[in-house]
Amino acid sequence: MTAGSQKALFKNAPQLDYERLAEAYRKARAHLLAQQTRGGFWVGELSSSALSTATAVCALTLVDRERFDALITGGVRWLLAHQREDGGWGDTVKSLSNISTTMLCRAALTLGKEVDGKSAPRIEESLRRAEDYLASVAGGPDPKTIAEAIRLRYGKDRTFSVPILCCSALACLIDWREAPPLPFELACLPSSAYKRINLPVVSYALPALIALGILQHTKRKPRIPGLYQLRQAAIPRALRKLESIQPVNGGFLEATPLVSFVTMSLAGAGRAAHPVVKKAVDFLQNAVRPDGSWPIDTDLSTWVTTLSINTLSDSGEDFGARAQPMRRWLIDQQYREAHPFTSAAPGGWGWTPLPGAVPDADDTSGALLALRNLGLTTESQKAAMAGVTWLLDLQNSDGGWPTFCRGWGHLPFDRSSADISAHALRALHAWKGGLSFETAITEEAFSQRLHNAMQRGLRFLARIQRQDGSWVPLWFGNQYAPDDENQTYGTTRVLAAYGALNLMENEAARRGLAWLISAQGEDGGWGGAPNTPSSVEETALALDALLGRYEVAGAPEAAARGLQWLVERVEDSSFSTASPMGFYFAKLWYFEQLYPVIFTVGALGRALNQSSE
Repeated sequence: MTAGSQKALFKNAPQLDYERLAEAYRKARAHLLAQQTRGGFWVGELSSSALSTATAVCALTLVDRERFDALITGGVRWLLAHQREDGGWGDTVKSLSNISTTMLCRAALTLGKEVDGKSAPRIEESLRRAEDYLASVAGGPDPKTIAEAIRLRYGKDRTFSVPILCCSALACLIDWREAPPLPFELACLPSSAYKRINLPVVSYALPALIALGILQHTKRKPRIPGLYQLRQAAIPRALRKLESIQPVNGGFLEATPLVSFVTMSLAGAGRAAHPVVKKAVDFLQNAVRPDGSWPIDTDLSTWVTTLSINTLSDSGEDFGARAQPMRRWLIDQQYREAHPFTSAAPGGWGWTPLPGAVPDADDTSGALLALRNLGLTTESQKAAMAGVTWLLDLQNSDGGWPTFCRGWGHLPFDRSSADISAHALRALHAWKGGLSFETAITEEAFSQRLHNAMQRGLRFLARIQRQDGSWVPLWFGNQYAPDDENQTYGTTRVLAAYGALNLMENEAARRGLAWLISAQGEDGGWGGAPNTPSSVEETALALDALLGRYEVAGAPEAAARGLQWLVERVEDSSFSTASPMGFYFAKLWYFEQLYPVIFTVGALGRALNQSSE
């Protein structure tokens, strides 16, 4: 940064100076480092979830209400304590009410009220308020109207609509005919055939397809002649498939809702003693929190670790001797065999080292960047070669990157996306000059493949940019924005890729920067879109994208105002207060306690480095 640029940074924030900025950075950095474990990684903490708690209560009640009396009672009381004023529930304690979570909470209270007799009056009042809320958002109180509202919310994607409807049917709140049947017999086909037969659920939902399909098979007969016999004959093979993909700890994807849907389905189908249920129950018992709630997933430790490493590195951190244990931990998390759940090839990383994770593009990209930032070693180069190859093989024909599986593009959470693709481009670019090859011919061919993949990825990003200059991500949202879309997150992630590739003069990048400046709130912060409440996470990410872009009209003023806003949040210690901006599977909201801290360190570190030049 030139002296003039440094002056421009502080000119528009007269109360801010270098020392105040430095102190804010030291405070945020110390907070982040205090969360690091002795093993060199971070674990973080995901928000408790009303949706997860409701599904766990339903599952345990249907398996054995007497045996799990204490867990059911604890979950019911947590739900009662966190019902919103409008009568509904949101996915997290900070989320707005929604019809899906409220439907599941109503089912949990209906099934659990016989267990928790002491809370019976409170439960009845809670159910009345929940029913009023459902009637108001669905357009009527009758079960058919409410069920139709659920189906309309998810459209062709049955990944979440069918589980909600089946759970409600198990609680005798709707008729079984309201839940569209799932063709569980298709799970008996080879996994390579799944993407060609257009399954009505996304690639990661195979356990739910099997268990819910078997449940529906036991509750209603199909009208097509011979289909009942076909499905009856397919049950043993489908159950063997389910057993084969269940992790050793019972936790499909480490996700309480998915585990619970499988559990309640098999129990509802008269198979509560099945081995899959026993292991799933063990997972639910281990996942419950002391307050009686369940989180959406066990943790995102690999993800928050790579975010932390990369943020600290971008801020100028010298890891020194600390790099080796972090590097070792990351390399140990790389998959070295084909994954039984998604059949993914070796070489990728998942979001946690726990057994239920599966390799995905976002975490693989984050791990590759972290390994590069921790310094080159023979071992890290070998791991990176496998990871880069894994990403190249995952690229879709449209040039973008999906999350889990190549070619599953017909449902929303399997498609190529801006945030995943931008992250992949950054990772590939980081290793362009760091990979080792056995022969010059191999290097030349691989380098050409890498170049071609990146060019296709850049064309994909340019093609999906919105007319207003923004990009929309897949895995993050904003509950105050239209259609829950987080344009700020998506745009900043793509701009980070353009910046890493030295393409900020690109017309698409300049349009993205212009949109970002226009989206700033009157208070100096950013939300997920224009005219939404400012959050620490979104403000920090926007700052990180804008800092140093002083040749763009409005950038110096926007960066200075945003920096003033963020420093004030650090000074009053509210910077560590997380917002529900994360989307989990099926667009379930979550917040992660480390996100605001990590993003704040990144923005303040960049500002501090530029101010000291």
